[in-house]
Amino acid sequence: MKVLMSGNEAIAEAAIRAGCTAYFGYPITPQNELIAYMAKHMLEKNRVFIQAESEVAAINMVYGASCAGARAMTSSAGPGLSLKQEGISYGAGADVSMVIANVVRGGPGLGNIAPAQSDYFQATRGGGHGDYYCIVLAPKSVQECADLTYLAFDLADKYRIPVIILADGMIGQMMEGVVLPPEKALDKLPPRGWTAGKMGDRAASSSGRREARHITSINLVPPALEAITLDRFTRYETIKAAEIRFEEIGCADADLILVAYGTSARVCLGAKMLAEKEGIKLGIFRPITLWPFPYQQLAKIAAGGKPFLTVEMSLGQLVEDVRLSAYEAAAAAKIHLLGHCGGVIPTEEEVFAETKKILGK
Repeated sequence: MKVLMSGNEAIAEAAIRAGCTAYFGYPITPQNELIAYMAKHMLEKNRVFIQAESEVAAINMVYGASCAGARAMTSSAGPGLSLKQEGISYGAGADVSMVIANVVRGGPGLGNIAPAQSDYFQATRGGGHGDYYCIVLAPKSVQECADLTYLAFDLADKYRIPVIILADGMIGQMMEGVVLPPEKALDKLPPRGWTAGKMGDRAASSSGRREARHITSINLVPPALEAITLDRFTRYETIKAAEIRFEEIGCADADLILVAYGTSARVCLGAKMLAEKEGIKLGIFRPITLWPFPYQQLAKIAAGGKPFLTVEMSLGQLVEDVRLSAYEAAAAAKIHLLGHCGGVIPTEEEVFAETKKILGK
Protein backbone atom coordinates (compact mmCIF):
# COMPACT_ATOMS: atom_id res chain seq x y z
CA MET A 1 0.00 0.00 0.00
CA LYS A 2 1.28 3.44 -0.91
CA VAL A 3 1.30 6.31 1.58
CA LEU A 4 1.83 9.99 0.79
CA MET A 5 5.05 11.30 2.33
CA SER A 6 7.76 13.86 1.75
CA GLY A 7 11.25 12.66 0.93
CA ASN A 8 12.44 13.75 4.37
CA GLU A 9 9.68 11.77 6.07
CA ALA A 10 10.40 8.73 3.89
CA ILE A 11 14.08 8.81 4.92
CA ALA A 12 13.07 8.97 8.57
CA GLU A 13 10.45 6.21 8.41
CA ALA A 14 12.73 3.93 6.39
CA ALA A 15 15.50 4.46 8.94
CA ILE A 16 13.17 3.42 11.74
CA ARG A 17 12.08 0.34 9.79
CA ALA A 18 15.72 -0.51 9.04
CA GLY A 19 16.43 -0.76 12.76
CA CYS A 20 17.75 2.70 13.59
CA THR A 21 17.74 2.77 17.39
CA ALA A 22 19.44 6.13 17.94
CA TYR A 23 19.05 9.42 16.09
CA PHE A 24 20.95 12.61 16.89
CA GLY A 25 20.39 15.82 14.96
CA TYR A 26 20.17 19.58 14.91
CA PRO A 27 17.58 21.62 12.97
CA ILE A 28 18.47 23.14 9.60
CA THR A 29 16.38 23.74 6.48
CA PRO A 30 15.57 21.92 4.17
CA GLN A 31 15.67 18.74 6.28
CA ASN A 32 13.64 19.82 9.33
CA GLU A 33 10.74 17.51 8.46
CA LEU A 34 13.16 14.62 8.92
CA ILE A 35 14.22 15.58 12.42
CA ALA A 36 10.62 16.44 13.39
CA TYR A 37 9.44 13.01 12.21
CA MET A 38 12.18 11.30 14.19
CA ALA A 39 11.36 13.34 17.30
CA LYS A 40 7.84 11.96 17.28
CA HIS A 41 8.23 8.40 16.09
CA MET A 42 11.53 7.37 17.69
CA LEU A 43 10.15 8.26 21.10
CA GLU A 44 6.92 6.38 20.36
CA LYS A 45 9.05 3.26 19.90
CA ASN A 46 11.14 3.90 23.02
CA ARG A 47 14.22 4.52 20.92
CA VAL A 48 16.79 7.26 21.41
CA PHE A 49 16.15 10.71 19.94
CA ILE A 50 18.30 13.66 20.97
CA GLN A 51 18.29 17.14 19.52
CA ALA A 52 21.93 17.84 20.19
CA GLU A 53 23.35 21.23 21.17
CA SER A 54 25.22 21.45 17.85
CA GLU A 55 26.03 19.56 14.68
CA VAL A 56 29.45 18.73 16.11
CA ALA A 57 27.82 17.14 19.14
CA ALA A 58 25.31 15.24 17.00
CA ILE A 59 27.87 13.46 14.82
CA ASN A 60 29.97 12.51 17.83
CA MET A 61 26.88 11.10 19.50
CA VAL A 62 26.34 8.97 16.39
CA TYR A 63 29.96 7.80 16.67
CA GLY A 64 29.56 6.86 20.33
CA ALA A 65 26.16 5.21 19.94
CA SER A 66 27.35 3.10 17.02
CA CYS A 67 30.40 2.00 19.00
CA ALA A 68 28.03 1.00 21.80
CA GLY A 69 26.03 -1.19 19.41
CA ALA A 70 23.23 1.03 18.08
CA ARG A 71 22.26 1.49 14.47
CA ALA A 72 22.77 5.26 14.62
CA MET A 73 21.98 8.12 12.28
CA THR A 74 22.11 11.88 11.85
CA SER A 75 20.89 14.30 9.20
CA SER A 76 21.62 17.86 8.19
CA ALA A 77 22.29 20.15 5.24
CA GLY A 78 25.06 22.39 3.94
CA PRO A 79 26.66 24.26 6.85
CA GLY A 80 25.63 21.48 9.26
CA LEU A 81 27.38 18.83 7.19
CA SER A 82 30.52 20.93 7.11
CA LEU A 83 30.53 20.92 10.91
CA LYS A 84 30.08 17.14 10.95
CA GLN A 85 33.07 16.39 8.73
CA GLU A 86 35.56 15.87 11.54
CA GLY A 87 33.27 13.31 13.18
CA ILE A 88 32.68 11.52 9.89
CA SER A 89 36.46 11.34 9.34
CA TYR A 90 36.86 9.90 12.85
CA GLY A 91 34.14 7.34 12.11
CA ALA A 92 35.78 6.34 8.83
CA GLY A 93 39.17 6.09 10.53
CA ALA A 94 37.79 3.84 13.26
CA ASP A 95 35.68 1.75 10.85
CA VAL A 96 32.44 2.73 12.56
CA SER A 97 29.08 2.15 10.89
CA MET A 98 27.01 5.31 10.63
CA VAL A 99 24.33 6.78 8.35
CA ILE A 100 24.20 10.46 7.44
CA ALA A 101 21.47 12.15 5.40
CA ASN A 102 22.41 15.38 3.62
CA VAL A 103 19.44 17.25 2.15
CA VAL A 104 21.49 19.69 0.08
CA ARG A 105 20.85 23.45 -0.05
CA GLY A 106 22.49 26.32 -1.90
CA GLY A 107 25.97 27.34 -0.85
CA PRO A 108 28.80 28.01 -0.14
CA GLY A 109 28.61 29.59 3.29
CA LEU A 110 25.09 30.08 4.62
CA GLY A 111 23.88 30.35 1.02
CA ASN A 112 20.12 29.83 1.01
CA ILE A 113 17.53 27.13 1.66
CA ALA A 114 16.78 26.31 -2.00
CA PRO A 115 17.68 22.89 -3.53
CA ALA A 116 21.22 22.34 -4.79
CA GLN A 117 23.70 19.56 -5.60
CA SER A 118 26.87 21.46 -4.76
CA ASP A 119 27.89 19.12 -1.91
CA TYR A 120 28.89 16.45 -4.44
CA PHE A 121 32.65 16.91 -3.93
CA GLN A 122 32.24 17.01 -0.16
CA ALA A 123 30.34 13.71 -0.15
CA THR A 124 32.25 11.77 -2.79
CA ARG A 125 35.79 12.90 -1.95
CA GLY A 126 35.67 12.20 1.76
CA GLY A 127 34.94 15.72 2.94
CA GLY A 128 37.06 15.60 6.08
CA HIS A 129 40.77 15.06 6.63
CA GLY A 130 42.70 11.94 5.73
CA ASP A 131 42.42 9.12 3.20
CA TYR A 132 38.90 7.69 3.26
CA TYR A 133 35.63 7.40 1.37
CA CYS A 134 31.97 7.13 2.29
CA ILE A 135 29.37 5.21 0.32
CA VAL A 136 27.11 7.87 -1.24
CA LEU A 137 23.55 7.06 -2.36
CA ALA A 138 21.55 9.59 -4.43
CA PRO A 139 17.74 9.16 -4.59
CA LYS A 140 15.67 10.72 -7.39
CA SER A 141 12.25 10.11 -5.82
CA VAL A 142 10.50 9.75 -2.49
CA GLN A 143 10.36 5.99 -3.12
CA GLU A 144 14.14 5.89 -3.51
CA CYS A 145 14.52 8.01 -0.36
CA ALA A 146 12.93 5.10 1.48
CA ASP A 147 14.63 2.30 -0.45
CA LEU A 148 18.15 3.74 -0.32
CA THR A 149 17.92 4.69 3.35
CA TYR A 150 16.84 1.14 4.16
CA LEU A 151 19.82 -0.10 2.16
CA ALA A 152 22.20 2.41 3.75
CA PHE A 153 22.01 0.80 7.19
CA ASP A 154 22.81 -2.64 5.82
CA LEU A 155 25.76 -1.30 3.80
CA ALA A 156 27.07 0.62 6.80
CA ASP A 157 27.07 -2.55 8.89
CA LYS A 158 28.33 -4.84 6.14
CA TYR A 159 31.40 -2.74 5.38
CA ARG A 160 31.82 -0.80 8.66
CA ILE A 161 31.73 2.50 6.79
CA PRO A 162 29.85 5.81 6.93
CA VAL A 163 27.05 5.92 4.34
CA ILE A 164 25.69 9.22 3.07
CA ILE A 165 22.22 9.69 1.59
CA LEU A 166 22.64 12.70 -0.71
CA ALA A 167 19.21 14.15 -1.48
CA ASP A 168 18.81 17.71 -2.73
CA GLY A 169 16.22 19.95 -1.08
CA MET A 170 13.64 19.34 -3.80
CA ILE A 171 13.77 15.57 -3.26
CA GLY A 172 13.63 16.05 0.51
CA GLN A 173 10.53 18.24 0.51
CA MET A 174 8.48 16.96 -2.44
CA MET A 175 5.59 14.61 -1.66
CA GLU A 176 4.87 11.38 -3.54
CA GLY A 177 3.31 8.02 -2.93
CA VAL A 178 5.73 5.50 -1.45
CA VAL A 179 5.61 1.80 -0.60
CA LEU A 180 7.47 1.47 2.68
CA PRO A 181 9.82 -1.45 3.38
CA PRO A 182 9.01 -3.97 6.13
CA GLU A 183 10.11 -3.25 9.67
CA LYS A 184 13.11 -5.25 10.82
CA ALA A 185 13.05 -6.94 14.20
CA LEU A 186 15.84 -5.51 16.31
CA ASP A 187 16.79 -8.94 17.63
CA LYS A 188 17.23 -10.19 14.05
CA LEU A 189 19.75 -7.56 12.93
CA PRO A 190 23.19 -8.81 11.86
CA PRO A 191 25.63 -9.30 14.76
CA ARG A 192 28.16 -6.52 15.22
CA GLY A 193 30.99 -8.30 16.96
CA TRP A 194 33.29 -5.27 16.79
CA THR A 195 31.22 -2.97 19.02
CA ALA A 196 31.78 -2.25 22.70
CA GLY A 197 28.14 -2.53 23.68
CA LYS A 198 25.31 -5.00 23.95
CA MET A 199 24.76 -5.57 20.22
CA GLY A 200 28.36 -6.70 19.98
CA ASP A 201 28.12 -9.07 22.93
CA ARG A 202 26.35 -11.81 20.99
CA ALA A 203 29.73 -13.34 20.27
CA ALA A 204 30.68 -13.36 23.95
CA SER A 205 32.07 -16.53 25.45
CA SER A 206 29.99 -18.86 27.60
CA SER A 207 31.59 -17.29 30.66
CA GLY A 208 30.08 -13.95 29.72
CA ARG A 209 33.52 -12.38 29.46
CA ARG A 210 35.34 -11.09 26.44
CA GLU A 211 38.39 -9.02 25.68
CA ALA A 212 37.96 -5.25 25.83
CA ARG A 213 37.36 -3.60 22.47
CA HIS A 214 39.20 -0.37 21.84
CA ILE A 215 37.57 1.55 18.98
CA THR A 216 39.67 4.48 17.83
CA SER A 217 41.04 6.23 14.77
CA ILE A 218 44.38 7.17 16.35
CA ASN A 219 47.58 5.25 15.66
CA LEU A 220 50.87 6.99 16.44
CA VAL A 221 53.06 4.49 14.58
CA PRO A 222 53.25 5.60 10.90
CA PRO A 223 53.80 2.14 9.33
CA ALA A 224 50.97 0.69 11.42
CA LEU A 225 48.58 3.50 10.45
CA GLU A 226 49.54 3.03 6.81
CA ALA A 227 48.84 -0.71 7.04
CA ILE A 228 45.40 -0.10 8.56
CA THR A 229 44.55 2.45 5.88
CA LEU A 230 45.74 0.17 3.07
CA ASP A 231 43.58 -2.61 4.47
CA ARG A 232 40.62 -0.22 4.45
CA PHE A 233 41.30 0.63 0.82
CA THR A 234 41.26 -3.07 0.00
CA ARG A 235 37.76 -3.11 1.46
CA TYR A 236 36.90 -0.12 -0.74
CA GLU A 237 37.83 -2.21 -3.78
CA THR A 238 35.38 -4.87 -2.60
CA ILE A 239 32.69 -2.20 -2.35
CA LYS A 240 33.49 -1.01 -5.87
CA ALA A 241 33.11 -4.53 -7.20
CA ALA A 242 29.84 -5.29 -5.43
CA GLU A 243 27.85 -2.14 -4.72
CA ILE A 244 27.78 0.07 -7.82
CA ARG A 245 24.24 1.10 -8.77
CA PHE A 246 23.03 3.11 -11.75
CA GLU A 247 20.10 3.57 -14.13
CA GLU A 248 20.51 3.62 -17.92
CA ILE A 249 17.68 4.72 -20.22
CA GLY A 250 17.89 4.57 -24.00
CA CYS A 251 21.65 5.02 -24.25
CA ALA A 252 22.33 2.32 -26.86
CA ASP A 253 20.98 4.25 -29.85
CA ALA A 254 20.91 7.80 -28.47
CA ASP A 255 22.10 10.88 -30.35
CA LEU A 256 23.31 12.38 -27.07
CA ILE A 257 23.67 11.10 -23.50
CA LEU A 258 22.40 13.13 -20.52
CA VAL A 259 24.16 12.39 -17.21
CA ALA A 260 22.43 13.53 -14.03
CA TYR A 261 21.24 12.44 -10.58
CA GLY A 262 18.53 13.48 -8.15
CA THR A 263 16.25 16.32 -9.24
CA SER A 264 18.41 16.98 -12.30
CA ALA A 265 17.73 13.43 -13.51
CA ARG A 266 13.98 14.05 -13.24
CA VAL A 267 14.38 17.19 -15.34
CA CYS A 268 16.32 15.18 -17.92
CA LEU A 269 13.44 12.72 -18.23
CA GLY A 270 11.20 15.63 -19.19
CA ALA A 271 13.78 16.87 -21.71
CA LYS A 272 13.91 13.38 -23.21
CA MET A 273 10.15 13.43 -23.78
CA LEU A 274 10.39 16.84 -25.45
CA ALA A 275 13.15 15.51 -27.71
CA GLU A 276 11.12 12.49 -28.74
CA LYS A 277 8.44 14.79 -30.18
CA GLU A 278 11.05 16.16 -32.59
CA GLY A 279 12.62 12.81 -33.44
CA ILE A 280 15.74 13.34 -31.33
CA LYS A 281 16.95 10.41 -29.24
CA LEU A 282 18.35 11.30 -25.84
CA GLY A 283 19.80 8.70 -23.50
CA ILE A 284 19.98 9.16 -19.74
CA PHE A 285 22.66 7.76 -17.48
CA ARG A 286 21.92 8.23 -13.77
CA PRO A 287 24.48 7.23 -11.15
CA ILE A 288 22.71 6.05 -8.00
CA THR A 289 25.92 5.35 -6.10
CA LEU A 290 27.90 8.57 -6.43
CA TRP A 291 30.65 6.70 -4.61
CA PRO A 292 31.58 4.22 -5.79
CA PHE A 293 30.93 5.91 -9.13
CA PRO A 294 30.01 3.69 -12.12
CA TYR A 295 33.10 4.65 -14.14
CA GLN A 296 33.33 1.44 -16.14
CA GLN A 297 29.66 1.38 -17.06
CA LEU A 298 29.76 4.97 -18.28
CA ALA A 299 33.06 4.37 -20.09
CA LYS A 300 31.40 1.68 -22.22
CA ILE A 301 28.83 4.22 -23.36
CA ALA A 302 31.54 6.84 -23.97
CA ALA A 303 33.34 4.41 -26.27
CA GLY A 304 30.43 4.81 -28.69
CA GLY A 305 31.59 8.35 -29.39
CA LYS A 306 28.28 10.10 -28.72
CA PRO A 307 28.37 13.53 -27.02
CA PHE A 308 27.51 13.90 -23.34
CA LEU A 309 25.67 16.65 -21.52
CA THR A 310 26.09 16.61 -17.75
CA VAL A 311 23.19 18.36 -16.01
CA GLU A 312 23.76 19.32 -12.40
CA MET A 313 22.71 21.86 -9.80
CA SER A 314 26.37 22.75 -9.22
CA LEU A 315 29.03 24.37 -11.36
CA GLY A 316 30.93 21.35 -12.60
CA GLN A 317 31.33 18.69 -9.90
CA LEU A 318 29.55 15.62 -11.30
CA VAL A 319 31.07 16.43 -14.71
CA GLU A 320 34.54 15.68 -13.33
CA ASP A 321 33.55 12.03 -12.78
CA VAL A 322 31.96 11.93 -16.22
CA ARG A 323 35.26 13.11 -17.71
CA LEU A 324 37.17 10.51 -15.73
CA SER A 325 34.80 7.83 -17.02
CA ALA A 326 35.37 8.87 -20.61
CA TYR A 327 39.11 9.47 -20.26
CA GLU A 328 40.23 6.72 -22.63
CA ALA A 329 37.52 7.65 -25.14
CA ALA A 330 37.96 11.39 -24.67
CA ALA A 331 38.87 11.95 -28.33
CA ALA A 332 35.51 10.56 -29.39
CA ALA A 333 33.23 11.62 -26.54
CA LYS A 334 32.60 15.34 -26.24
CA ILE A 335 31.49 16.24 -22.74
CA HIS A 336 29.43 19.35 -22.11
CA LEU A 337 28.10 20.90 -18.89
CA LEU A 338 24.81 22.55 -18.02
CA GLY A 339 25.26 23.66 -14.44
CA HIS A 340 23.32 25.92 -12.09
CA CYS A 341 24.06 26.96 -8.52
CA GLY A 342 22.60 28.89 -5.63
CA GLY A 343 19.36 26.93 -5.63
CA VAL A 344 18.51 27.46 -9.32
CA ILE A 345 16.93 24.34 -10.86
CA PRO A 346 17.38 23.61 -14.60
CA THR A 347 14.22 23.31 -16.68
CA GLU A 348 13.25 20.62 -19.18
CA GLU A 349 13.10 23.23 -21.94
CA GLU A 350 16.56 24.55 -21.07
CA VAL A 351 18.10 21.08 -21.14
CA PHE A 352 16.41 20.26 -24.45
CA ALA A 353 17.55 23.55 -25.99
CA GLU A 354 21.14 22.80 -24.93
CA THR A 355 21.01 19.33 -26.48
CA LYS A 356 19.81 20.81 -29.79
CA LYS A 357 22.62 23.35 -29.69
CA ILE A 358 25.19 20.58 -29.16
CA LEU A 359 23.69 18.47 -31.94
CA GLY A 360 23.46 21.44 -34.30
CA LYS A 361 19.68 21.13 -34.71
